[in-house]
Amino acid sequence: MKTIASCVEDILIKQPFLEEALFREIINFSALSEELQDPVSKMLGKPVKTGAIMMALRRYAPPVHLRQSHQLKAVLKQLGDITVRSNLIDYTFQNSDTLIKSHTKLIETLDIKSFYGFSRGIYESNIVVSESEKRVVLESFQGEKMIDSQDNLSAISIRLPKNNSRISGLYYQIFKRFAWEGISLYEVISTTNEFTVLVESHLVDQAFSAIKNLNAQ
Repeated sequence: MKTIASCVEDILIKQPFLEEALFREIINFSALSEELQDPVSKMLGKPVKTGAIMMALRRYAPPVHLRQSHQLKAVLKQLGDITVRSNLIDYTFQNSDTLIKSHTKLIETLDIKSFYGFSRGIYESNIVVSESEKRVVLESFQGEKMIDSQDNLSAISIRLPKNNSRISGLYYQIFKRFAWEGISLYEVISTTNEFTVLVESHLVDQAFSAIKNLNAQ
């Protein structure tokens, strides 16, 4: 059965920025209650008073990653080196029985100093390489179906603390920062202790600043 509290929770979960602002007490409860009055009333199918919504807001229990904000801030301050690589191309190929063989050809020919990233999904695979390796990629995958390609990309790699996998909300903080800055991510690559985002080259300075500001929160 739907209640005012459950309706408020549903709305906040779908709007994480609003949820965080509420937790940090930088939002006006009264104004937010008036804003939520109409949607909550529609969800319940009857008129709801703003006072009841305000009570639900004050009693709302934030998710774990917000309650552990102090621990999260400590981890963000431990972010390691940030490396930027430019002049990259992202290729997307349809998965096939021969794709691994094509991939092997590429690895055998690839310049060890070039940027290289590979990820395989259920239906397609991505390869990110330096533009200087364009010919090698096309030759190695000439028998494969290319779904898409994008050049003029830059990669920003971040070294993460070794305990990062135990900290909930870490990736949320990174993605939130990009969203706040209006930065679109073209691709994301990650390993256990390293996180790489691909952006269009004209956004690289803005994206780099966004990451640098993470440990200043």
